Amino acid sequence: MIQTLTKKLTFQEFVDWKPEDKLYELHDGVVVEVAQPIGKHENVFIFLSRKINVEIDRLNLPYGIPSKVLVKPEEKDSAYYPDVLVLDKRNLKNEPLYASYSTVSKSESIPLVIEIVSTNWGDDYAVKFEEYENIGIQEYVIVDYLGLGGKRFIGSPKQPTITVCQFIDGEYKSVLYRGDDIIELISFPELKLTANQIFQSASAEF
Repeated sequence: MIQTLTKKLTFQEFVDWKPEDKLYELHDGVVVEVAQPIGKHENVFIFLSRKINVEIDRLNLPYGIPSKVLVKPEEKDSAYYPDVLVLDKRNLKNEPLYASYSTVSKSESIPLVIEIVSTNWGDDYAVKFEEYENIGIQEYVIVDYLGLGGKRFIGSPKQPTITVCQFIDGEYKSVLYRGDDIIELISFPELKLTANQIFQSASAEF
């Protein structure tokens, strides 16, 4: 992330100001430009979004993966673009900011968010973890294919790790996956991917 403005903005000021040629997030009133991701990051995004979309279509689920929808915690001047956001289209009628600002705030609209870790790993493991937990998003997956996160999050020695955070009894319970571990998701219980399949997609041609 690249901080672009020092003046704090409200969410309304942010969406009124936000230009269309670049992506920006709002972190507690501070405008932050979303850096252009590297190719390996995009490869992981392509792989995951394709696998999830196939599962959505196979099961005829009322879900979709939008290109540019913000997730905004209610009562806060923050708004984030997850790398992969799965929306439950049935609840969008209850999202007051969706029609005008492509923004969602309610957990019922968001069965799954995925963040693919880059150099700003603290945002994914701390800031967004807390924000998504406060919203009550059912499932939050952190894909750290380079093993960049702090040792307190992914252990020592550091290695590529996928952290699945599931909202249980009002807070996230996290499980770490590595190697040939099969990722277990509440959102897509029949989607059987190993951690290595996801890691290898960073460099694979598909």
